[in-house]
Amino acid sequence: RAVSGTVVWVQTSLQRREDWPVFLNMLLLPDFADRYVRDLKPGGEGYKLWPELEAEAGDLYVTKNRFSAFLPSACKLPEILRARGIDTVLIVGTLTNVCCESSARDAMMGDFKTVMVSDANAARSDAEHIAALATVVQFFADVRSTDEVLEMLAATPR
Repeated sequence: RAVSGTVVWVQTSLQRREDWPVFLNMLLLPDFADRYVRDLKPGGEGYKLWPELEAEAGDLYVTKNRFSAFLPSACKLPEILRARGIDTVLIVGTLTNVCCESSARDAMMGDFKTVMVSDANAARSDAEHIAALATVVQFFADVRSTDEVLEMLAATPR
């Protein structure tokens, strides 16, 4: 925000099992799929932002119904960013090896300059986190720490 960046909060939202039939009906057990949908409905525990995050009035909010926020059929984020002239994205969030990695891959494939912020992503284990970052940095995005990103932003002409 301090360097005129746009903060976008991406929330996963599913209304019913039919919204993602292959994943919910074929890859998950029925009880888990029902809980997954319940938790990802607006107002559900999995839909809410973590309480300690610092959302502000000018921030944008988008929903997605797949792991990637850059899959055009799942989220309006790519078109929102392009309409604002944004060509570079910083990926932060959870899970590093699922939503974040999927988003980084699709962002780069959609011609966005992409950076995954290594210490602002999290996975269920260090091994999963490191493996995802290693894959991303080889083919899809730059990987930098928060301090490195802040230095780069501070040096960028406005």
